[in-house]
Amino acid sequence: MTVVVGHLPERGGRAALHLGVALARALGTSLTVATVVRTGRHPAEDSPALERRRTLVAEVEEAARAAVADLAADVPVVVRVLADRSTSRALGAVAAETGARVLVLGSSAEGHVGQIVVGSTADKLLHSAALPVALAPRGFRAPRGAPDRTRPARITVATTGEDEAALVRARDLAEGLGVELRVLVLAVRHRPVLTSQAGFDAEAPVVAAWTEEALGAVAELRERGVLPAGARTEVGTGPGWREALDAVEWTADDLLVLGTPPEGPVARVFLGSRATKILRHAPVPVLVLPG
Repeated sequence: MTVVVGHLPERGGRAALHLGVALARALGTSLTVATVVRTGRHPAEDSPALERRRTLVAEVEEAARAAVADLAADVPVVVRVLADRSTSRALGAVAAETGARVLVLGSSAEGHVGQIVVGSTADKLLHSAALPVALAPRGFRAPRGAPDRTRPARITVATTGEDEAALVRARDLAEGLGVELRVLVLAVRHRPVLTSQAGFDAEAPVVAAWTEEALGAVAELRERGVLPAGARTEVGTGPGWREALDAVEWTADDLLVLGTPPEGPVARVFLGSRATKILRHAPVPVLVLPG
């Protein structure tokens, strides 16, 4: 068992490394740093193209080892460099081969610092992976300090109150890490098209009724023992997803957990529209659970 990090040294992939190290520490497991060298057809033996590839692989491996050396002195680390036409396919294969507990990816370089933008590799894995996928916001750095501080200190699970399976997994994760579990209900009042406030006024009762229903479902799960009595429930409300998320307090060592709806007989990560919007505006690293 290990935590696999998809590391792209030429694209500032240290955010994923920071998150991967933090998760490996928290889970008490090793770290596998996997870098994929995109290739075309296999060159013939003893050809200049093959020699160039071998040189590139060696350089990439050296860069990956240097990047992780000062972050994970207390964590067993394996560096893998793979040559493949498909980065997502190669990372998925490493995760399956190693029995990874989680696959960690960084944000696309197109995003702003502190933002998660799903690139093409992450998008493919978020629609096909059979294991949890964690995404680090661009520029993410784990809190500095002793190893026991450079790890998630609270699990926040975003819920509608109906996704019991995701709540159970988030609960088990928090209990396994020995950290606080926070249940977050996000109530979004969508911005009206017109400049008047009539849209907000008309939608307010609907949002209030939905919020009350979600909180009632969470309370029922607590009464049934699905959620621990000490799990705090908070509501984030705003005219958009960013505002709703910003309405609650976040710290640098928070981890936001999102569940995904079941997709057929095989568990896969598959983001619905709600999860996609939350992910886009999340102010902290996100762990996406397969359905």
